[in-house]
Amino acid sequence: MVRDYCHGRFHRGLLVYGLGGVFEMSLSSPLSRVLGSGSAKEGTDHWWMQRVTAVGLLILGLWFLISIAALESFAHNDMHAWVGEPMNALMLLLSGVTIAWHSVLGVQVVIEDYVRGPALKVVSIILNKFVHLFLGAAAVFAVLKVALGAPL
Repeated sequence: MVRDYCHGRFHRGLLVYGLGGVFEMSLSSPLSRVLGSGSAKEGTDHWWMQRVTAVGLLILGLWFLISIAALESFAHNDMHAWVGEPMNALMLLLSGVTIAWHSVLGVQVVIEDYVRGPALKVVSIILNKFVHLFLGAAAVFAVLKVALGAPL
């Protein structure tokens, strides 16, 4: 292998000078050049989790609409009693966790696509996860507080 200095950097391999400029020829295959550049496995899992949580939210949203429509009144005491029922409390807990999970996945994609600079991108992704963890925990706390009979 030849080390040659061209355009401010050293090149490993053979430099070919042609009409279009200087080209670096390499003995490595295209496959060996891309190996180690990353994997599509994590992106595929992320994509699938967004779809799974979206389907879950459709089902939970449909349950919520039907369940709310079946109520006789929306008075505070009636809503408190509705949330206090075990099945409703469980479904609301699932809804809160699923919304937070789906949202963290979606916001992460936006951050990865539109935030410039690696440091700002990492900080934004970490902050995104903590904010959504807090919001999910707050939803769980609120439902459990009402479901377990906290005083009005």
